[in-house]
Amino acid sequence: MKPDDKATLLNSLQYYLEDLIETGVTELPLPQGTISGSTENCMTVLDTPMLPTETLEEIREDLGDCRRCALAEGRKNIVFGTGSPSASLVFVGEAPGRDEDIQGKPFVGEAGQLLTKIIKAMGFSRDDVYICNVLKCRPPYNRNPLQSEIEQCHDFMLRQVKAISPKVIVALGTFAAQTLLNTKAPISRLRGKFHDYHGMALMPTFHPAFLLRNPEKKREVWDDVKQVMSALEK
Repeated sequence: MKPDDKATLLNSLQYYLEDLIETGVTELPLPQGTISGSTENCMTVLDTPMLPTETLEEIREDLGDCRRCALAEGRKNIVFGTGSPSASLVFVGEAPGRDEDIQGKPFVGEAGQLLTKIIKAMGFSRDDVYICNVLKCRPPYNRNPLQSEIEQCHDFMLRQVKAISPKVIVALGTFAAQTLLNTKAPISRLRGKFHDYHGMALMPTFHPAFLLRNPEKKREVWDDVKQVMSALEK
């Protein structure tokens, strides 16, 4: 390898490691088959996944130019979801923000950039996983979703998840976790352990936007992510 090539490689590696540190990563997992020790804290994933009864394309067609709630009046775009229709890992957030409403894609703003770094630290790309929100339209001024809006939209998110049939779902933030688990428990109590969501393993963790305001919580998110990676390896 030429000296210039080595310098380029080292610079690329340095930038990558700096990104990992910013994300909160303090260690990297070994390749599958080299990990030893107990896995008692990892939730056992069902050997036989659910068979999907419909496709994401069919669900999107059914959603159409949705006018089921008042959010349709102020939106620019429906933000359905992006990623692999056969993903083993699905991320579910709360609702689109300003950037997402403009682009029609979930998690593309500053918080989305941090989520992308977390996904890369797990060894995936955004194309490998699937990302969506409970709500498909942006609430005005990014306010909390109303119960009536949740009731109109939640079923589409559930149908998306069932169509993909992932091994693990990661619920990002208080709202997503409480909605999916039908609970009022705070995210601080829900995170760190797996829950059942229609027969699928669900890990709640802090929202990337929360991490931007509270970077000291990145270590806890990485602890949650390590459990997810262990479950995916099983």
